[in-house]
Amino acid sequence: MLKDFLKKKKRYATIPSERAKQEVPEGLMTKCPACRTIMYTKELKKNLYVCDTCGHHHRMTAYERMDSLFDTGTFVELDKGMISKNPLDFPTYEEKLESDRQKTDLNEAIVTGEGLINGFGAVVAVMDSRFRMGSMGSVVGEKITRAVEQAIEKNMPFILFSASGGARMQEGVLSLMQMAKTSAALQKLNHQGGLFISIMTHPTTGGVSASFASLGDYNFAEPKALIGFAGRRIIEQTIRQDLPDDFQTAEFLLKHGQLDRVIPRLEMKETLTKILDMHHVS
Repeated sequence: MLKDFLKKKKRYATIPSERAKQEVPEGLMTKCPACRTIMYTKELKKNLYVCDTCGHHHRMTAYERMDSLFDTGTFVELDKGMISKNPLDFPTYEEKLESDRQKTDLNEAIVTGEGLINGFGAVVAVMDSRFRMGSMGSVVGEKITRAVEQAIEKNMPFILFSASGGARMQEGVLSLMQMAKTSAALQKLNHQGGLFISIMTHPTTGGVSASFASLGDYNFAEPKALIGFAGRRIIEQTIRQDLPDDFQTAEFLLKHGQLDRVIPRLEMKETLTKILDMHHVS
């Protein structure tokens, strides 16, 4: 009797063949890193990469972000052809830039453009963390500055979505100079009475968080976004204290007055439309 039971058990204890594994196309499914739910990637994309189970915000590419904001057919990209050089002759830097161009189909870590958001004109810049971790080099600073100047010239609001690991070490002081350069451009926008809306996404750190990302007339963030300057471990070692578990999250910054609001991605376009309408001058 035990022998019969074991035979029956063995019949159902099968291991999927390599052929069966290959029948599932790569990229068809996505597992949420927060709640471990497995979902169709196509459905996740339709939901703007927000997990339907737990609300976790997956990363978006710059062009996907633009598509989620601008009215169909109104987006015009600015300065697409700008690419970084290697002014400090940093070893392998050019090879790494070319590798990122091939992997991301981007020329740099930011995309800028203008168009209509529910009928309201705006200039928008979106950083993409897939390219050199969204680090701020000379081209990133220049494209932001030019986008701000475009907003001034056309009397349009400027909206920035930041996602960055900070200054780009391969460009040294030239990268750090972009903090002052972009801040000066935004000051000029402010003097002209222009509107700047800053939205910090995961992650926004280093020199980016310490400069243009924090200078908005409205400073927003997506839920659970990591936002800060120095790393958690460095801060704890410096002050010799344990930090709260939610330290450097969007919710922590909101609670302590550094953000105006934490906005879920699915509410972003509607919220921006209300603000653009409120500030619109006929």
